[in-house]
Amino acid sequence: MPTTTASTHRSQPTGPAWTEEALDLLNLVRQLAAAELAPRVDEHESRATFPRELLRTLGRAGLLGLPYPQQYGGGGQPYEVYLTVLETLAQHWLGVAQSVNIHVLSCYGLAAFGTEEQRAAWLPDMLGGELLGANCISEAEAGSDISALRTTATPNENGYAVNGVKSWVSHAGAADYYNVFCRTGRDGVRGLSLLLAPADTPGIHPGTQERKMGVRSSPTAQVVFDEAEIAEDRRIGRPGKGFLIAMGLFDRGRLGIAACAVGLAQAALDYAVAYAKTRKQFGKPIISFQGIGFMLADMATQVAAARSLLLDAARRLDAGQPSSAAAAQAKLFATDTAMRVTTDAVQVLGGYGYVADHPAERWMREAKLLQLIEGTNQIQRLVISTSL
Repeated sequence: MPTTTASTHRSQPTGPAWTEEALDLLNLVRQLAAAELAPRVDEHESRATFPRELLRTLGRAGLLGLPYPQQYGGGGQPYEVYLTVLETLAQHWLGVAQSVNIHVLSCYGLAAFGTEEQRAAWLPDMLGGELLGANCISEAEAGSDISALRTTATPNENGYAVNGVKSWVSHAGAADYYNVFCRTGRDGVRGLSLLLAPADTPGIHPGTQERKMGVRSSPTAQVVFDEAEIAEDRRIGRPGKGFLIAMGLFDRGRLGIAACAVGLAQAALDYAVAYAKTRKQFGKPIISFQGIGFMLADMATQVAAARSLLLDAARRLDAGQPSSAAAAQAKLFATDTAMRVTTDAVQVLGGYGYVADHPAERWMREAKLLQLIEGTNQIQRLVISTSL
């Protein structure tokens, strides 16, 4: 089995975001990923078991709150740095990178729209990784069109009574809290609000785990809300602010998926190159044959282009510039690239690429997920075309 320790993308990143502290952080993540993630991925993915303790380890290392303020226990890092860390994790284990991304997104509403009292009370434990979060947005009849959400939060003397069913909730059953996007007012986007609900709230019932094609170590299920009582002080932002919060969440979520896609594609490229250098046919390494060499050249070019789109969008976000279209472009191109590159990696390996003894077949299955979540790539094209 070829080694993948020497990546074709190991040069240190440059630019204003990359302080000495950020570079040291990235080196730490590379070491941590190689030592803690790579040896465990096969077991957890084959058994579909969630590596909760590993997420706690990453939290204690400061990786679950990187783009948030230091005063609340975050890392105070630009999104560019955080996304590069996410890419590095995804090179070794997409499921864990996805969990980091999901948790970081679950902190966004509170960090960006919560009151100072709410942030001080809840954000430190969330950013420190002792608590694990999840977002409840999608429903059976409402995905990217969140104006169609039907989960209701009816005001009462205790706060809100929440009723409805959320679909495709990552970390369902494993999370300690849920960000619940629900309807507190009229139809349409202006009637949506965000509630931060403890997972042990009576009336919150995670469903049976979905049996997925890939990323099996990350639990996904429906979450049922049946007269779940959520206190009024758990509302994040004013009533009707939910749509605005969700839009910021979508931009950041799409960048996170793009980073995971670049990491997955890089892993597949590295593995295919290493294999092509050692596999011999007709007395020569197969990388010397134009049919293989040119395929690898295209793969490398696509990965580099995806990374450039991702970094451009991240820098726009860090600069406070409009970044929705750039995030959609990065997500679209990077996930399509991951699908192409992982498929081509299987082709380079030939029959070996089709068996579970090599990770290429798993990467190909995992890449498909990235084209679907945080808005399918057809939705990304809609976002981009609308921006034109």
